[in-house]
Amino acid sequence: MAARAMAVLAVLVMLAAGAPAWAFNCPVVIKQAEEMIRKAEATKPTADTRPLVDEARKYLAEARAHHEKAKTKRDHGDAVRKAKFAIALAEEAITLQSP
Repeated sequence: MAARAMAVLAVLVMLAAGAPAWAFNCPVVIKQAEEMIRKAEATKPTADTRPLVDEARKYLAEARAHHEKAKTKRDHGDAVRKAKFAIALAEEAITLQSP
């Protein structure tokens, strides 16, 4: 659970640092999340890490939906935030799967 808290904290720091560019980089961050999830799945998720990968996929789907339906910068910000959550969860899964 401590690792999850650290991952969420890392995402919050990234969000604060990248806030002004949110509206312009949704596709880039979504693509990064897709790649990180693929990497997490390639390292053969365990029973402990499968829920993390599944949750990352859920956040990725939400990020895509926010981006596709975006009407304001806030909507794009939501897309980027959820994509970054997906990245953090996938990274956590990769870390836990490492020997």
